[in-house]
Amino acid sequence: MELAGSTPTTADAPRKDIFILSGQSNMAGRGGVLLHSHPRKWDGVVPPECAPSPNILRLSAHLRWEVSNEPLHRDIDSRKVCGVGPGMAFANAVHNSGSCGGSIGLVPCAVGGTAIREWARGEHLYQNMVRRAKEAVKHGSGEIRALLWYQGESDTYTQDEVDAYRMKMESLIGNVREDLALPSLPIIQMQIISASEISSSKFSIFNLIFR
Repeated sequence: MELAGSTPTTADAPRKDIFILSGQSNMAGRGGVLLHSHPRKWDGVVPPECAPSPNILRLSAHLRWEVSNEPLHRDIDSRKVCGVGPGMAFANAVHNSGSCGGSIGLVPCAVGGTAIREWARGEHLYQNMVRRAKEAVKHGSGEIRALLWYQGESDTYTQDEVDAYRMKMESLIGNVREDLALPSLPIIQMQIISASEISSSKFSIFNLIFR
């Protein structure tokens, strides 16, 4: 696998700390998308925390590494208009913390409007995510550090869906860890909070699951 626009050897390519980005539209990114324009379009505004860096790469839909820039999911969630999402802000924060020794590799996999049942083992979205994750580490190019998961709105229409979500999420976690042969892979599950949670000081950005 090569970095787009160049032909480095495996020995010359820097090793990457790799993060899988998965879920639905909140992960794919809708920030700055003009919902009332016809057709919808992205305003092109990139916040400073989402600025591109030569040390942050993304795996394209064609399985080529390239310098990351917003929208990260432009060729993955290709049926929707993508804008700013949490991926670049997360990658910049990790890189600026100094906790990564080399470069960061992002593997966008999210697709807007999808329910967790569509991410079950054997379904297209799940299989594509696993395939892309395995491609990302071929030839010793890096190590998968975590899966970032931002999904759930499509599973709130009925109480039965809400009640079943935990079991489906636990199954997803177990399947990913097994299929990637990473039994301790951290899963970072982001959640949307309600107004009542904010007012009661239960505000939380990341829910870390290390089961």
